[in-house]
Amino acid sequence: MIIKENISLKEFNTFHLDVKTKIFIEIFSEDELREILNQEPYCTLPKIMLGGGSNILFTEDFEGSVIKNSIPGIKIKDENEREVYIEAGSGLKWNDLVNYCVEKNYGGIENLSLIPGTVGAAPIQNIGAYGQELKDVFYSLNGVTLEDLSLKTYSSNECNFDYRDSIFKGKLKGKFYITSVTIKLQKTPVINLNYSALKDELQKMNLKAITIRDVSEVISNIRRAKLPNPEILGNAGSFFKNPEVTEADYLKLNKEFGELNGYKIANGNYKISAAWLIDSCGWKGKSLGNAGVHSKQPLVLVNLNNASGSEILELSSQIKKSVFEKFGVTLYEEVNIV
Repeated sequence: MIIKENISLKEFNTFHLDVKTKIFIEIFSEDELREILNQEPYCTLPKIMLGGGSNILFTEDFEGSVIKNSIPGIKIKDENEREVYIEAGSGLKWNDLVNYCVEKNYGGIENLSLIPGTVGAAPIQNIGAYGQELKDVFYSLNGVTLEDLSLKTYSSNECNFDYRDSIFKGKLKGKFYITSVTIKLQKTPVINLNYSALKDELQKMNLKAITIRDVSEVISNIRRAKLPNPEILGNAGSFFKNPEVTEADYLKLNKEFGELNGYKIANGNYKISAAWLIDSCGWKGKSLGNAGVHSKQPLVLVNLNNASGSEILELSSQIKKSVFEKFGVTLYEEVNIV
């Protein structure tokens, strides 16, 4: 366990915002977490649970404890002829888990390659990309209830997974700390090419047989080409969720704007591309003070030159306002704002 006081969080958030926290605690096990949460003054201070810092926007200094999750580990928990159950520590980098599974030819998360953040953040967000979501392979997770420090396991059904959402962003937000996640993968992978851009790129390669390694590598290359490296240009990936509208509203918008980018989902509503909406309002490549919209991906807001969190938040507010004024559609943030 590592404990420091009054330190900058600049290296612990991918926007690279230079904000301070009163107490910084880095934990490496479930036991260390329970130990620190049972001690004064840490048990009474306000708390932020921090993973990779890739899904958070700090708008001011934090007068409390930031608990950095560095719980490591990958192990095979169970397996049979068809499936393998892999448990990973919640502080492990998500892409390290993906690389491990691809190397072993365990299929199911290869389309989620190069998503930033930790394993523990994956179920909170129900991360998804290129036709896959975490809920498709999720089996269970373990963690600590912060109120009484009891241990609890949540199954898939108990997590209330939805689009970029879960019980940990709602009812249990700030009340539960995930310490490990178990996923169920296939020993004979089924290649998922539902996403047209991925399918097109793989077809160009004229492969005799597509493997999950091919899928992972192509997706990683696409992401590197489209998205800025947070080590070079501070960002938190997609800042907004794709909004959901009724079929009537979708048809109305499509009639008015013609090229509306959207698709029907299970409940009969339509998802609309937030990137398309933002781009249509002319925001791509634009800036407001030291904050900007990435020139290749309008979903990504960037720290251009030592921006403050409030500058990035103001930019996001202006984008939301212009999208609503033009389309009557409300955008919602994917990142957590502190």
